[in-house]
Amino acid sequence: MDGTLVDTEPYWIQTEFAMAERYGGTWSHELALELVGSDLLASGRFIREHMPLDLPPEEIVEIMLDGVVRLVAQEVPWRPGGRELLSSLRADGVPCALVTMSYERFVAPILEHLPAGSFQAVVTGDQVARGKPDPEPYLTAARLLGVDAADCLAIEDSPTGARSAEAAGCTVLVVPHHVPVAPGERRVFADTLTDLSTDDLAAYLLPV
Repeated sequence: MDGTLVDTEPYWIQTEFAMAERYGGTWSHELALELVGSDLLASGRFIREHMPLDLPPEEIVEIMLDGVVRLVAQEVPWRPGGRELLSSLRADGVPCALVTMSYERFVAPILEHLPAGSFQAVVTGDQVARGKPDPEPYLTAARLLGVDAADCLAIEDSPTGARSAEAAGCTVLVVPHHVPVAPGERRVFADTLTDLSTDDLAAYLLPV
């Protein structure tokens, strides 16, 4: 979701800097980019160590979520082509899952802006025991869709997310945005989701 369907990474970064100012820590854009695509509790531990911040990682996560939920309520920053591609997939009967390390209370207000049935499964960071880069989120999504992960195309924008999907056995369509993503065995690349069709996505699938 973050960085592929919506460009909320600036919201997370803005919130992190606000936390540093509020609690007397220090932060940098470079440190913020290290968290792109990460499990939120892992991000909370990273912030606790590097800001540093004398709060439990769980509390850090909730403070971050408060900030980004407020910003999303003001405006949802859609990425180019994402909603249009979802609409095409829905019309063609392709089952889709949302796999994000954001928590459900952040995801829900964004999904409210999409047509019903855009996703047949939603996997959030607070629903899995092991977040990205572990394969559990994508394996969970494939199971909920009733398909084999090897038959799935995952769309990712970060190294952490790409590793998660790749480890699950998915083909990974990488659309880099805020951070570079290196080539990988099951990775294919596109510059944008704009004007992509169901047939275009099918052509990206790699053989098992």
